Amino acid sequence: MLEEFKKFALRGNVVDLAVGVIIGAAFGAIVASLVGDVIMPIIGAVTGGLDFSNYFIPLSKNVNATAYLDAKKQGAVLGYGQFLTVAINFMIIAFVLFLTIRMINKLKKQEEAKPAPAEPPADVRLLTEIRDLLDRRPA
Repeated sequence: MLEEFKKFALRGNVVDLAVGVIIGAAFGAIVASLVGDVIMPIIGAVTGGLDFSNYFIPLSKNVNATAYLDAKKQGAVLGYGQFLTVAINFMIIAFVLFLTIRMINKLKKQEEAKPAPAEPPADVRLLTEIRDLLDRRPA
C-alpha cells in the first residue's frame, strides 16, 4: 500500500497540481495586496472615502453600535455593506486576473508566430537524402 501511495504521489499530475496550488496561493496574495493596498485606496479617494463595510441593518433590539464589528458582537445584524465590499473586491480581482491571463495569451501567440526555421537549400537536401540512403544500405 505504501508503494502504491508513493507511485500516486510522485506522478507528474499530482506534482504539477501541487505546484499550481502553491503558485496560485502566492499569486492570490499578490493580487489581494494589489486590491487592498493600491486599488481600494484609490477608489476610496475618488468616492470621498466611502466605506461600505460598516453598512448594516440590526436584526436585534440589543444592537446599538455604529460599527459593524461591534454590532455583530451585540446581536444579529444583516451586514450588506461587508457583502458589497467583498463583491467589489472579487470583481476587481477577477478583472486583474483577466488582464493577466490576456497578457499571457498574447505572449504565447507571439511565441507561436515566430517563423519556422528556413527550408535548407536544394543541394543540402539532396546531400542529406544521399547520406540517409547510404546509412540504410546493408553492410
